[in-house]
Amino acid sequence: MSEEVIMLAGITEDSIVDGPGIRTTFYGQGCPHHCPGCQNPETWAFEGGTPMAVSRMVEIVKSNPLCHGVTFSGGEPFAQAAGFAALGRLLRAEGYEIASYTGYTIEELLEGSPEQKDLLSVLDVLVDGRFLLEEKSLELNFRGSRNQRVLNVPQSIAAGKAIPETSLRWLGEY
Repeated sequence: MSEEVIMLAGITEDSIVDGPGIRTTFYGQGCPHHCPGCQNPETWAFEGGTPMAVSRMVEIVKSNPLCHGVTFSGGEPFAQAAGFAALGRLLRAEGYEIASYTGYTIEELLEGSPEQKDLLSVLDVLVDGRFLLEEKSLELNFRGSRNQRVLNVPQSIAAGKAIPETSLRWLGEY
């Protein structure tokens, strides 16, 4: 069986803006949404990026003893759902909290492809919804526009609907 490879636009090894605490953020290459005002428009093209084996990505995360969470961003992680799901499974087995940003809503993903549902199943937290420039706010924690939601994925899957994340860490109330 061959190892999953993800096309990456970049990596931030000490992120403090993509979720609580010190996190590693992987930016997938390619996004179908093209939201006006996107902070990462260079990640839109599906061509380009750097291929990286999932096992190498796990090594990068484990090399930082201060990192306790990993965030998938982009681009659109759900456009490379199989690779990010494989990565998420390995990282969860190592005890990391897994979060992802997506331009899709959780309602769309609950009805999505088998690969998208698989990726959803390995996440702890999802920040869902397209970035809307008219809803932009610099006062929000871990999201760019008011329409985006910070969701508890296991509870959302169990309920079959969006359930907000209520942990104080994600609400910015350490």
